[in-house]
Amino acid sequence: MSFWRSPRATPYLLLLPAIVVILAVVLVPLLISFWTSFTGYNLTKPATLFQFVGLRNYQRLLGNDDFWWAFGRTILFITITLNLEMVLGLGLALLVNKITWGQRTLRTVMMFPMMFSPILVGFQFKYIFNDAVGLVNNALFDLGLIRQPIAWLVDGTLANFSIIFAEVWMSTSVFAILLLAGLMALPKEPIEAARVDGCNPFQVFRHITLPFLMPFVYIAMTIRSLDIARAYDMVRIMTNGGPAGRTELLWTLMTRVGYQNSQMGMANAMGYISIVLSIVFTFYFYRKLVSARAFMGGAQ
Repeated sequence: MSFWRSPRATPYLLLLPAIVVILAVVLVPLLISFWTSFTGYNLTKPATLFQFVGLRNYQRLLGNDDFWWAFGRTILFITITLNLEMVLGLGLALLVNKITWGQRTLRTVMMFPMMFSPILVGFQFKYIFNDAVGLVNNALFDLGLIRQPIAWLVDGTLANFSIIFAEVWMSTSVFAILLLAGLMALPKEPIEAARVDGCNPFQVFRHITLPFLMPFVYIAMTIRSLDIARAYDMVRIMTNGGPAGRTELLWTLMTRVGYQNSQMGMANAMGYISIVLSIVFTFYFYRKLVSARAFMGGAQ
């Protein structure tokens, strides 16, 4: 009791309300959802919340083709989107870093896409890629490149391309801002020494600039991999997982199974598999980040 009355206890007492709120809002629902992943919980039958079935939900997922297609599609979606955002963000950061006048304004403009809600971006690109009144088809018609409208959101391959395009448009600025911060922190001495030694711009970029930026790249990839792994809003608005489930990702499948089919136990099992996927990506990029920082420390 003497500890709680001492001045040392003051920080803990001040944090206590926040800790209670976090436990109530985060930890308790997390524990309940984890429990339901081992039950046959059906939303229309509340009593099934206490029907323990062990690993049955996870075993059924292992033999579920829809789940594995959504899982593979999610991995592919993460891989393509991350690499496109990294390349485009790096190019944008290099271009903005070369500008000496109006750079602050450009940095502000670059942040605009990431400020929009994914739902708003989904509606925006659903209109842009609409086969009847969409801006893309109208532009291609005016340029004489097509004679028949392209069903961007109806064809499975084109629908995935459209979603990736929308995701890249919205989130490339995350990479651009972080990499631009890295470029602004890049020491000038190694670059000047390399130029004196006769290195061309590509060699300077390859051996000095890029290794220095790699920690920033892995930080951005960690942040974005967590966002992309739980992509839902944009897919739900643009295609709702169609056509015939060919754009369905883990989180859209989870929503359909949990809320449309009422199989909440199965949906929560999918959710925890998705969490494992996110942890794997985070661990991978963390290891890469540690290696990149160690390399930079050794280089210095």
